[in-house]
Amino acid sequence: MNSIKSLIDTLYDTANLTDDQLLMILTEIKSTEDLQYLFDKAVSKKASHYKDAVYMRGLIEFTNYCKQNCNYCGIRGLNTTVDRYRLDKDMILSCCKEGYQLGYRTFVLQGGEDPYYTDARLVEIIKAIKIQHPDCAVTLSIGERSRESYVALKMAGVDRYLLRHETASKELYESLHPNMSFENRRECLYTLKALGYQVGAGFMVGLPNQTDEDLVKDLRFLKILSPEMIGIGPYIPHEHTPLKGAHGGTVEKTLILLALTRLLVPKALLPSTTAMGTLDPKGREKALKAGANVVMPNLSPTDVREKYELYKDKICTGDEAAHCRQCIEGRIKSAGFSVDMGRGDHANFKSEHSSKALFTIVE
Repeated sequence: MNSIKSLIDTLYDTANLTDDQLLMILTEIKSTEDLQYLFDKAVSKKASHYKDAVYMRGLIEFTNYCKQNCNYCGIRGLNTTVDRYRLDKDMILSCCKEGYQLGYRTFVLQGGEDPYYTDARLVEIIKAIKIQHPDCAVTLSIGERSRESYVALKMAGVDRYLLRHETASKELYESLHPNMSFENRRECLYTLKALGYQVGAGFMVGLPNQTDEDLVKDLRFLKILSPEMIGIGPYIPHEHTPLKGAHGGTVEKTLILLALTRLLVPKALLPSTTAMGTLDPKGREKALKAGANVVMPNLSPTDVREKYELYKDKICTGDEAAHCRQCIEGRIKSAGFSVDMGRGDHANFKSEHSSKALFTIVE
């Protein structure tokens, strides 16, 4: 057996490799045979924890206002071409109602870092969702907030929190995030873990000046943090950002990182991202066949979808929620997997754990 396959086997058996070994796979895996071997091992590892299930989450992009100015992001605060919007509580509840009727039992509320959504406003929204849909999980993806804010949101009923670490390289992070702190980003993630959230981290593949060594740092950070969810997607440039004209990431490289992440953090919930489908018509199916097991069809009102433009040429902006669900369900089945419309909690996570962890800390 060649050295690449031997390393993949070791990773499969032990869920770990040295940084040098991970770097060797990243830099030397080339043949179609070796790539398929890696992907097959990743799918096998996924199946050992989740069988052939792919979990569906209903995504609600509820605000495209953002106070931050990340150099790669289309809704950065300084982009004056953005048509800004916010969804009020009733609009968000309407999206959840439609999603519930379509079978969703997890709602992902995603937005920029918008100061309008104070803790009080968010708590009111979260409690209303939980009253109407007590059997559903609620995920937030709204950036960096204070520990006190994370406590308030947890007590209101938020189950999960997505906060990509973006990059585990301090130098690269600081070059991409003006006036933001590399250390604070990490501290937020560890705080969320301590408070009992199911936590999501992740990174983009193909950022300008990103090296394979940087990607190994990302993998190592994820191994140490051991988040419940890990979002990995290709970087796609946006014309109204400082990085316009940059080369983006590729589906091929992203698939390798997805598979390696599945083997390093075997029980993680890994989304097959819209960005993959934007770059390749079969990109989402390819991600599922490389170890991903989550998809997030869009429940946002169709009249705001094009306004939530993190990157250019985003797909599915005009599709009604029901069409999104049917389309992605068909893609999941065509790739050889089954659709799971349940809450889709992490394999280790017990529903009572979150409240126990929180109140242990608060008390």
